[in-house]
Amino acid sequence: MQIGEVASRTELSLRTIRHYEETGLVVPSARSQGGFRLYTEADVARLMVIRRMKPLGFTLDQMRDLLDATDRLDAGTDLDADEREALLERVRTYQQAAAEQVDKLRVQLARAEDFEGTLRTRLTRTEDVTPRHV
Repeated sequence: MQIGEVASRTELSLRTIRHYEETGLVVPSARSQGGFRLYTEADVARLMVIRRMKPLGFTLDQMRDLLDATDRLDAGTDLDADEREALLERVRTYQQAAAEQVDKLRVQLARAEDFEGTLRTRLTRTEDVTPRHV
């Protein structure tokens, strides 16, 4: 698929997808005869991993590291037990960091919802006592 369809499916801008290409996080699987970038479902899945990591505060280097680990685990190549365990430990580390960030975001969301509710209550009280001009 071309970059426009990928952008639509991933809800990422064309500019962002190109940036991820420039940084080596996602490389189009092919190019058309006209030079257009062509992406596969695997490329879209990779972009979705990046998209999910971004709001959790992961850096581009961390994204690259995690993708490298998962690529190697998924490649099906012969990994010795120590190498496989080291890769799994890298993935576990990112999973734990993601869980910590999710917990922090839950706290922030609860505070934001409380704040919004306070404002809503205040507006309701104020609107109930304020005379309306017709």
